[in-house]
Amino acid sequence: MATETVDRAGSRTKDDVSGRAGDQISYEDLYRRWEQGNWSAYDLDFSEDRRGWEALSEIQRKSALWIYSMFFYGEDAVTDGLSPYIDAAPKEEQKYFLATQQVDEARHAVFFHRFFKEVVGAGDTIAAGLAFTEPHLDWGYRGVFGRLETMCEELRRDRSLPKFAQAITLYHMVIEASLAQPGQHYIEDYFTKAGSMPGFGEGMRNVSRDEQRHIGFGVKVLSELLVESEECKAAVVELLREVLPYLTATFIPPGWDEEYTRCYGFTLEDIFAFGMRSVQMKWRAIGYPFEEMPNAVYPFDPDLSYEARAERQIKLLKAGVFGPPNGRPKSDPDVQEIYFDVVARSAETESLARPMTIQWKFSDADPWHVRLEDGSAAARPGVAPDPDVTLETNWAAWIDISIRGADFGKAVLARRLRPRGSLRSLRQMRKAWVPRRTPVT
Repeated sequence: MATETVDRAGSRTKDDVSGRAGDQISYEDLYRRWEQGNWSAYDLDFSEDRRGWEALSEIQRKSALWIYSMFFYGEDAVTDGLSPYIDAAPKEEQKYFLATQQVDEARHAVFFHRFFKEVVGAGDTIAAGLAFTEPHLDWGYRGVFGRLETMCEELRRDRSLPKFAQAITLYHMVIEASLAQPGQHYIEDYFTKAGSMPGFGEGMRNVSRDEQRHIGFGVKVLSELLVESEECKAAVVELLREVLPYLTATFIPPGWDEEYTRCYGFTLEDIFAFGMRSVQMKWRAIGYPFEEMPNAVYPFDPDLSYEARAERQIKLLKAGVFGPPNGRPKSDPDVQEIYFDVVARSAETESLARPMTIQWKFSDADPWHVRLEDGSAAARPGVAPDPDVTLETNWAAWIDISIRGADFGKAVLARRLRPRGSLRSLRQMRKAWVPRRTPVT
């Protein structure tokens, strides 16, 4: 039941799900795959890997430490966080599979610990190895895994189906399908071809096979929950809107040095495009494709290629519009054009009482406006005649409000934002754009 996707280099990669997952795979089959695919982290032979590690260039070793640190820390975090998932699972078959997954994640963490200790020469104990990874974890990564920590706390208090749907979305669709799988694809591809670290390569193939099984489980669970409950759909959308700003920023290389990926034969655009393609296929398999989700979940032009969408996301990250706040986001014309296209596409216009125009006037950037009508929205540069709402502010303050979740009302009280228009128009505008929960940090 695998589907194939073709990456930028033309090689074929398999996804573990196709069609509506609930009709394609059973929990019994997933458990059986676990028994049949068991492997030992201590049976891997790293005797040749140290030479392979030392043969890498300096930038390749730096890049490897950056990527592998995220894997090691992540495997440990999900091992620690799975217990409340087991408790909250509504079906016994789900509980059994999640118990096997907790074993898998612990084995993955042991595998990465062995690699760091025996090949890299860092961390005699698992705790020491994890401490070694800390400096390599960036704002986006910490945001995603910080949300996992709070999700586990929430799940202990609330075992409802909507909360369980959120938890599965975060763990299986965000962390495993959106973060781990793209990284695994490129790591595994490089070392399979090079053959320079055979122990590590074998371990990564085992990890990848396990993660495909885990993602298949997540797809199946969500395909069932989202059919049963509209509340689950709403909960999933809320979680995705909350965590996607962090997720988008996770693969920013240190210092924006793109040699961190080029040295292994791929670009940032490659990894972003691969991730988007793979994740969209999985949401289609769940039966809730991005096209059916509210606009704000994925506000990029679906007619663009994955590579073009990746380029636009990376452009906004480099400009400081997306990603970690730096207090000075760029407002170049091409950055504003992409940003306001995102603004227009993220608007929910179906419930508008009447068409309206919102005008932005920045003290330090060019003006733009968005025209909202029932079922459509369009962004244009310049000043519109007779706008219904005018927002006067500076570029950085508006990015904090619209992207990072800074409080609209507090910005008005602090006079960082000066809105003009009728109360009715202001309410209608705010209804069109649901504020993000992501805090400014």
